[in-house]
Amino acid sequence: MKTKEQLLHILAQFTLKDKAIAAGAFGNGHINDTLKVINEQGEAKYILQRINHSIFKNVDMLQNNIHAVTTHIRKKLEEKGETDINRKVLTFLPTKDGKLYHFDGDSYWRVCLFIPRSTSYEEVTPEKSYEAGKAFGNFQSMLSDIPEGLLGETIPDFHNMTFRLQQFHDALKADAAGRADKVKNLIDEVEKHAKAMCIQEELYREGKLKKRVNHCDTKVNNILFDEDGKVLCVIDLDTVMPGFVLSDIGDFIRTAANTGAEDDENLDKVGVNMDVFKAYTRGYLETAKFLTTLETAMLPYGGRLLTYMQTVRFLTDYINGDTYYKIRHPEHNLVRTKAQFKLLQSLEEHAEEMDAFLTQCEK
Repeated sequence: MKTKEQLLHILAQFTLKDKAIAAGAFGNGHINDTLKVINEQGEAKYILQRINHSIFKNVDMLQNNIHAVTTHIRKKLEEKGETDINRKVLTFLPTKDGKLYHFDGDSYWRVCLFIPRSTSYEEVTPEKSYEAGKAFGNFQSMLSDIPEGLLGETIPDFHNMTFRLQQFHDALKADAAGRADKVKNLIDEVEKHAKAMCIQEELYREGKLKKRVNHCDTKVNNILFDEDGKVLCVIDLDTVMPGFVLSDIGDFIRTAANTGAEDDENLDKVGVNMDVFKAYTRGYLETAKFLTTLETAMLPYGGRLLTYMQTVRFLTDYINGDTYYKIRHPEHNLVRTKAQFKLLQSLEEHAEEMDAFLTQCEK
């Protein structure tokens, strides 16, 4: 990380209203380096982030996306007569020469206002899941009329199942780590599910499913709450981009409605928490009023799709020799694969119950 003097020099490139005197590590994000900036009065005023350029290759697109999204949401909030808007949408500050980020010759940096009297949660409960569903449904609703073509894909093909299967097949062909024979049963299961898991791309080609603006990282800790436990705003906007609506409900189900850990070695612990699924779905349907009949009907499928996708991605990395995900031991990606596949099986077992709950919500 940079020295204090270097960080203050970077901050001086932005249009700050308060003088910054210090910046220290903040939060527990895994992608970007995030720092909280303190003013002369000892108050937290800004958030400084170093953008992970190895993941977000096109910083221009990334920052243009975020600017377009936050500007659009701000306008919607103003039209509704909302107050305290700077706490209800992230506010990014331009540099003194009018750019959306600063490049110091080595790294890319951005600054946004610190949102005071806010908190985020790591623990997933049905109550928090309901609030998260409402928050992400509302987030997508506000962006449902953003002009088509305005946003780019910050991570191309991020939730494209056809693309992920192509990566999988390429890994099998190369078998770089000589592991394919060891996981033949899992390979067979992936192939067995493949056709059913590429439905959304087929429906899109047929004109039956449209692309939406999605958050693509729908976790409880990507929502800020106020001191009364009410939602303030959705944060972590790097992966906001065009895609299919199933991504946002699917990824929440995959991560939050899992009774075990993503890399649980005890598969008996892994399964779907139906209370979390029902709470999130109920909240989401209350605010996601833009959904078509087909999109609504496919929401439970979204959980199965994103879980299958992550199963494929972990298994692909294992076969490749662990080149993408950080691992704690040689079999870590295989453990992850088995845990995700067990969750997929649980989701399949609860598919009828999920569909019945959805029908009940629509009445």
